[in-house]
Amino acid sequence: MLVAKVMYRKGTQAMPSAAPVSEGFVPFRGFRIWYRVVGDLAQLEPAMFPLLVLHGGPGGPSDYLEPLEELADSGRPIVFYDQLGCGNSDQPNDPSMWSVELFLEELATVRQELGLDHIHLLGHSWGGMLAMEYALTQPEGLVSLILASSPASIPQWIAEANRLRKELPQEVEQTLRHHEEAGTTDEVAYEEAMMVFYQRHLCRLDPWPEPLRRTFAKLEANSKVYNTMWGPSEFHATGTLKEWDIRYRLGEIQLPTLVTSGRHDEASPLVAETVHRGIAGSEWVIFEHSSHAAHLEEDEEYRRVLSDFMRRVEGQA
Repeated sequence: MLVAKVMYRKGTQAMPSAAPVSEGFVPFRGFRIWYRVVGDLAQLEPAMFPLLVLHGGPGGPSDYLEPLEELADSGRPIVFYDQLGCGNSDQPNDPSMWSVELFLEELATVRQELGLDHIHLLGHSWGGMLAMEYALTQPEGLVSLILASSPASIPQWIAEANRLRKELPQEVEQTLRHHEEAGTTDEVAYEEAMMVFYQRHLCRLDPWPEPLRRTFAKLEANSKVYNTMWGPSEFHATGTLKEWDIRYRLGEIQLPTLVTSGRHDEASPLVAETVHRGIAGSEWVIFEHSSHAAHLEEDEEYRRVLSDFMRRVEGQA
């Protein structure tokens, strides 16, 4: 049963789409999961399916994905939600909860409660990892996958991140290493050094778009999920995901799949190519002027690529 549902029409606030919006909460394990639907799920266009979006992190709320809302202008509803532990959803303080299994159950619950019988599923970064795990369960009604800057292997991701790190200015690398060895990765100097890496490989826009800054502010305010599942450093996974690797299972995914990545992405071309080659028949688009946030850096072209892919899939259904 859905609770706290509100409806309003865009236009009263500065938002990118003119589609109607609904927000509310889905109950899950005694907690509340916040969702946002841009478009009308009750009035779907013929042969057009909603797009359900999974944010990254883990624990990085969906704010930074706001430009994807404009996809709803074609009549396709776009559904976002903040995973448990972050953003507008409840944030229980229980590290033992944070697991791939919990977030798979949460995804299935959101689909059921919102009546999302047939969907395209987009996952960005960690969200793409979750999307691949979900596809491996062979759920009904999954029309296609869009895997945005997502790895199939954390060991491979770490190796590539550290390869990119070697290209940083020497003084930046020295600062990173000093604070990692001292266990002081929460100090300002380390964060400033990390920003050099982020400006190269996470988002190359200057200044960063407000939705991305908002996501980082919320993640900084509560990084418990991220620290539990990943760890305190981008370059050394110490959390529960540190050995996560599904490369050997990618062949089990038999869905129309679009892989996207940026030329300068921390999910490097090697990372994206591994996913692309592992999923038979998948398509791969590299955004030449982007890093990890192509949907922000080349937003119009990114939405065009996604729209074209989803329409082609629907035309073949």
